[in-house]
Amino acid sequence: MANPDSGVATPEMTNNRESAQGGSTRSGKAKGPQLKLMNQDADPEEHRQLIDLYDNTFKNFTEGEVVKGTVMQVSNGGVVVDVGYKSEGIIQISEFLDEHGEVTVESGDLVDVLLERTEDRQGHIVLSREKAEKMKIWDEVEKAFTERKVVIGRVIERIKGGLAVDIGVRAFLPGSQIDVRPVRNLDAMRGQELRMRVIKVNKKRGNIVLSRKSLLEEENAEKKKQTLETLAEGKVLRGVVKNLTDYGAFIDLGGIDGLLHITDMSWGRIGHPSELFKVNDELEVVVLKYDPATERVSLGHKQLAPDPWENVQDLCSIGAKMSGKVVSLTDYGAFVELESGVEGLIHVSEMSWSKRAKHPSKILNVGDSVEAIVLGVDPQARRISLGLKQTEGNPWHELTERYPVGTRIKGKVRNLTEFGAFVEVEEDIDGLIHISDMSWSKRIKHPSEVLKKGDVVEAMVLSIDADNQRLSLGLKQLATDVWDNFFSNNHAGDVVEGKVTRLTNFGAFVELDEGIEGLIHVSEFDESDGNEKISLEVDKLYQMKIIKISQEERKIGLSIRALKSDDYEPNLDVATDGTGGATLGDHFRSQ
Repeated sequence: MANPDSGVATPEMTNNRESAQGGSTRSGKAKGPQLKLMNQDADPEEHRQLIDLYDNTFKNFTEGEVVKGTVMQVSNGGVVVDVGYKSEGIIQISEFLDEHGEVTVESGDLVDVLLERTEDRQGHIVLSREKAEKMKIWDEVEKAFTERKVVIGRVIERIKGGLAVDIGVRAFLPGSQIDVRPVRNLDAMRGQELRMRVIKVNKKRGNIVLSRKSLLEEENAEKKKQTLETLAEGKVLRGVVKNLTDYGAFIDLGGIDGLLHITDMSWGRIGHPSELFKVNDELEVVVLKYDPATERVSLGHKQLAPDPWENVQDLCSIGAKMSGKVVSLTDYGAFVELESGVEGLIHVSEMSWSKRAKHPSKILNVGDSVEAIVLGVDPQARRISLGLKQTEGNPWHELTERYPVGTRIKGKVRNLTEFGAFVEVEEDIDGLIHISDMSWSKRIKHPSEVLKKGDVVEAMVLSIDADNQRLSLGLKQLATDVWDNFFSNNHAGDVVEGKVTRLTNFGAFVELDEGIEGLIHVSEFDESDGNEKISLEVDKLYQMKIIKISQEERKIGLSIRALKSDDYEPNLDVATDGTGGATLGDHFRSQ
């Protein structure tokens, strides 16, 4: 006879079971030990043996145990599974559906099921395939915890303190254990598959705690060891972008990170590293610097390509017309990208012949395509000077033809300064009336004494410097020169009358006519008895003799002392005060 625990029934067992039951159930198995009444003359011992034989025909089961069963039937009502017990169990069809809703079993398949109860109210055995799978998973989880094995799970959702992960059963991945560096956006990890270790498990409470960080640290330690063995300056490596900042990107070289600074990403201009790279990008880099003591690694990417400045003189020759795009504006000019990594500067002074631009943005905008002339190239300093206005004719050269020296022009006073007034001759072209060219006679301290902003004035063109863009105008040149009139009517030796306007330590200035002044040196004051010189008073009239005239320098030397003697000859080059101080000649020449 076969072992009753083997689950395999012999013909003898079957006959005995059927005769003991007095018939079979609808499922072909006895529902339970309901024996047919025996003859009263039957032996009680034989009765007991029959009952024992019936019970021992089935396997010995324990509730909560995972057992193997055979699928007997599959229908919408459920899956009938025979585990070798008195009756079959019916499991809901939903426990046998895959992610696409398809049934995964058919009649004759062996499946693992959990025996929840040996008999429910209807006398059926209660089975669960889903719980059996979870029981198996818990066993695997406990084994992974004990043997420090790697488990793979998919992130379900973000929860308080970390992530919920499906490893067959729901487990918890704390935020501090997700990565070796803090992860800011946990929501972005939803749906990702992660490799982790089980660091805590409690089957009774259904609690599983995972760590990805510990696994990464172990893996990084091994990778780091291998990387450090081969790391050297100048070596080209392949890495993965781990993080982006405003100043660069951190590249995982294999267990150790290197910094790729933004200035070493490209020969061209970059506003932010994200313009070239994104997290998880793979790229080649060259080791620029490596410090074994601190394990700091500086990386370069642009160094893998030729430096465009090495052949910049072949690209940009002085006088050549270049096309480019405005990439940046500053207070002093605009930077134009001529080709990737090569930029030139259009200084604000080289943008227009005539426009008075206070800022380059008044003429150009970022993104504009422009043509410019190369004014200078310095490969060592990586500088190219460009000119925008040079692509057009210089209106200042034409100005000389339109306004020859001596031409009378009219214009509006645009601005006043301490040294003169700017007059708009044409649109964006100004001429300067210097303060010294405003009046022949008046001593002007500020141009506002003669002109006001907005006045329309007539002036004479005195000079034009087209190269330096300077136009000199004169106001007094339109009027008669009072000095010419004076020199025509007065000569050396003539006696004149004048009013003292101011006194100095070397003499007195005298107004002889409106706008005409002369100087009486202290040595030419009148002498009283005892050779003591008289003192002059401001605003008082005195008679005096002209002793020196310089028509070219517009200077007049006067003397009161010379009135007393017709044969008086002043010595202009000898000091008369006996102190070795300045003479009349010195002061006359220095006026």
